[in-house]
Amino acid sequence: MLAEKQSTEQNFEPLIVAFCCNWCSYAGADLAGTARRSYPANVKIIKVPCSCRVNPTFILRAFLRGADGVIIAGCHPGDCHYTTGNYFTRRRMTLLMGLLGYLGVDKARLRVEWVSAAEGNKFAEVMTDFAGTIKALGENVKLRDLRCK
Repeated sequence: MLAEKQSTEQNFEPLIVAFCCNWCSYAGADLAGTARRSYPANVKIIKVPCSCRVNPTFILRAFLRGADGVIIAGCHPGDCHYTTGNYFTRRRMTLLMGLLGYLGVDKARLRVEWVSAAEGNKFAEVMTDFAGTIKALGENVKLRDLRCK
């Protein structure tokens, strides 16, 4: 039984959902691809117009649907194409971190990063680092247990 559990932990590949701002972070992901910088294939990117358009319920739904980690990537503060969008993101995600703690989900499963369009290398490094963090945490089963089957 213990050997079976260890083999499933070693074969575990986390599902990561990345909400990327159209203007900066998504362009950074594109630059990472054209520069042939690799990042884990289990990072699923969702393009949003601005990081402030990511509603906290999107993140909770991602966890409910099986995501092991969620990352929001947006423009650097002060460089938002919608002026103050990333400031709203920062405030919302601070509140959501508290809610995740209340629900029993490790706060390390949610990350907010600022990546510009010219930072393809940073995008690849951030995604690789986050995937490693989530893999070390293991499978997220807390919110999946709340679903009705």
